[in-house]
Amino acid sequence: MILALKTANPIVEIYLLNDNNPAGSELAKKSVKNAKKWEAGRTLAKNLLGEIEQLLARTELIKNWENLTGIIVFRGPGSFTGLRIGITTANTLAYAQQIPIVGTTGDNWLANGLASLAKKQNDKIVLPEYGALPNITISKLR
Repeated sequence: MILALKTANPIVEIYLLNDNNPAGSELAKKSVKNAKKWEAGRTLAKNLLGEIEQLLARTELIKNWENLTGIIVFRGPGSFTGLRIGITTANTLAYAQQIPIVGTTGDNWLANGLASLAKKQNDKIVLPEYGALPNITISKLR
C-alpha cells in the first residue's frame, strides 16, 4: 500500500493507493483504496499524523505503518508552511520505515508518483518547490 500526501493548500489530501496497479491518470484514481480531505487551517502540524493513522486504521489491509511500501508527496508549488510540514512528515516516515519516497508536482501528481515508484525510483529526501521566494518579514528589533 502506498501513502500519498498533498499539503500545499488549506484543503489537505491524503490517500492510500494500491501498489499493484499500473500508473496513468485514470488508473491512479482507481488505485485509491481510501482517501481523506479536510481543511487543516493552522492545525496541520498538530493533526497530520493522527489523520494518517485514522486513514490507515479504516483500511482493512493495513494494520500498522509497516505495511506501507512507498510514499508519494506533492512537493509544490504551494503554501510555504503546508509544504514544509507535509514533506517533512513524508520524509520522516519514509526514513523510519525504510521505504521509497518520491516527490511530484502538477495536476497528475498521483499518477506521476505511481509511475516513479513502479520504476523503482527513490528520491530518498524530497525537497519542496515553493513557486516563489519566501516572504520573510524583516525584524523591527535592532
